[in-house]
Amino acid sequence: MSTFALAVRDSSTMLRRNLLHARRYPSMTLNLLLTPIMMLLLFVYIFGDVMSAGIGGGGANRADYIAYIVPGILMMTIGSTVIGAAVSVSTDMTEGIIARFRTMAIHRGSVIIGHVVGSVLQVLASLVLVGAVAVAIGFRSTDATVLEWLAAFGLLALFALALTWIAVGMGLASPNAEAAGNMAMPLILLPLISSAFIPADTMPGWFQPIAEYQPFTPAIETLRGLLLGTEIGHNGWLAVVWCLALSALGYHWSKAQFNSDPK
Repeated sequence: MSTFALAVRDSSTMLRRNLLHARRYPSMTLNLLLTPIMMLLLFVYIFGDVMSAGIGGGGANRADYIAYIVPGILMMTIGSTVIGAAVSVSTDMTEGIIARFRTMAIHRGSVIIGHVVGSVLQVLASLVLVGAVAVAIGFRSTDATVLEWLAAFGLLALFALALTWIAVGMGLASPNAEAAGNMAMPLILLPLISSAFIPADTMPGWFQPIAEYQPFTPAIETLRGLLLGTEIGHNGWLAVVWCLALSALGYHWSKAQFNSDPK
């Protein structure tokens, strides 16, 4: 069997293993999924009128604020869900199963690939659920074309892949599952200081660079433009560059951690 065929076969086996674990122990995914859903409901029904009036400079319009906030919540869903990948990888490392896999005749990288692909699939499923909640409370994307919908899906998948590689690296670098979850917490916190809930230009001047020059803001602005049919500007290529850079960083970091000698 060729090296490529071996890698595909073993990666598929590891993917099935991770999906089986996710099905048998769904509490982690459900707990992480509740965070963006609760944030969506909180900001729409508690703060929606006030926030929409502040952003628009006119009367309160909750429907406009739903349209504004949903892209940010979808990106937050990605950051929230991939924490499960960090915890899962760290658990495998500390419980000894990785050491067992090292002694078996399997492709070395298949373990990590299985975690990455499994996490991306879980993220996409979570995005569907959060998107369904958003539609149920009034979100509509009537101005987006089919091409823009496809581009939005591609951006979500690419961003999910990038953050998953970062989360896997965090899991490999952590001494235990609890530390992995704590290390990955910025993936939830960064959307809170982005343009997810309010425009970056309405923030204090000293804080605006923090909101603008981070990966979530251009990704959110690009997704918002695609879903609402508005202008994207320079945010599109910035979002893609961030995704590619984070993917490369996470991949090489994870590879170096996984291939290092066990401590």
